[in-house]
Amino acid sequence: MAGSTPPVTTGPRPEGSQDKLKVALGCGVGATIETYDFIGFGTAAALYFGSAFFPGSDPLSATLMSFATLGVGFAARPLGGVIAGHLGDRIGRKPVLVGSLLIMGIATVLIGLLPTYQQVGIWAPVLLVVIRIVQGLAFGAEWGGAILMTFEHAPWHRRGLYTGITQAGFPVGLLLANIAFLFSADLDGTWAWRLPFLLSAVLIVVGILVRLKVDESPEFEELKNSGEVSKNPLVEVLRDDWRNVLRALCLRVVETGGYALSVTFLMSYLESNGTPESVTLFALSFAAALGIAATTLWGRASDTFGRRAVYLVGCTVSLVWGIPMFLLADTGSAVVITIVFVISYAVCQNSLAGVQGAWFSELFNAKTRTAGTSLSYQISAVVSGFTPFVATALYAQTGWLGPAVLFSAYGLLGLIAALITSETWRPVSVAAASAEKEKTVVGTASR
Repeated sequence: MAGSTPPVTTGPRPEGSQDKLKVALGCGVGATIETYDFIGFGTAAALYFGSAFFPGSDPLSATLMSFATLGVGFAARPLGGVIAGHLGDRIGRKPVLVGSLLIMGIATVLIGLLPTYQQVGIWAPVLLVVIRIVQGLAFGAEWGGAILMTFEHAPWHRRGLYTGITQAGFPVGLLLANIAFLFSADLDGTWAWRLPFLLSAVLIVVGILVRLKVDESPEFEELKNSGEVSKNPLVEVLRDDWRNVLRALCLRVVETGGYALSVTFLMSYLESNGTPESVTLFALSFAAALGIAATTLWGRASDTFGRRAVYLVGCTVSLVWGIPMFLLADTGSAVVITIVFVISYAVCQNSLAGVQGAWFSELFNAKTRTAGTSLSYQISAVVSGFTPFVATALYAQTGWLGPAVLFSAYGLLGLIAALITSETWRPVSVAAASAEKEKTVVGTASR
């Protein structure tokens, strides 16, 4: 195995903190809101933004430019991840969580207020790009802090389950976004895409109130109290742990790039082939609803079978799913299209997302954990951000076969990355946690 095997990192409490479930749910609520905001942009880009902001182009070119704007937000995510990683390892996980949610909320509401091209000309797409960059920075700051807060509050032997709960906030956000667009689809004019963004204001208020009640990570508090907080976590993780950064990056690409192809691009593909918006949005909403449970269960499975074992399953399914996905989508059947989204999302994407929170966190030491996980996670987002653009260009040249092969190629990359990345969780780890708990109980009783 390339590189050294990282130790399974654990906190001082084998059974986790007293607030472990509240933290997991609180971080999941924030993840829900940020996903609603960020992913809602993808839905609007696929269905509405081409005509609203790039009306002078032919339909295919307008779609390309709309997806390019979508990609800009993903391109900004690594910078957000770098900033959040540095601050999360320097001043704490909680301030980053609250700040990222507030910034994302303001940016999303502003999208709902934007003038269209018909109203202000070229300034409309310019403003859209600027706000999308702000969204990207905020979303890039979100994941590392939310996952690590959950991970570091969770019991040793259930970190897959608890981080899976937080990760489940993402399909909840996807579900809410698509329900909002489904119900607004029949509204007149631009209200069909404005209303879902404006409704984000309500969610943001709820999210901020929830996150303010979440306690700081106990592991970070210990680092701070012992004076071991890293002075420059980004430099340290790139110097000492760059191999794990690269491995996690490749592991992440298969999930995020696969999502961009099998959800964002596929929605546009189906619409261009005459599939009603209501069918596509319902199918994706149904898959997202299943994904809430699926993400959590995949995370729990990684506590039983290991992180890598579950990841290998998801990557293998992704590898063989590319061509069947498009063949089935082309049937035009609402039932079959729904099945396509369920397999693409609840199986391919969720099996990977449900494991990432625990596996990525275990690859890095506590004092550089936010920097390491955020950097690898968010750099990979650049690939996914421009995947719909690349897939649309491939489709123009090769038809659906090009995007299908690209999806399978992502699966192959993930499979290779999983095989060369160390397993961080084994049954012996559970035994060690139980032994430590027993020792703690005995020690307390003797005092």
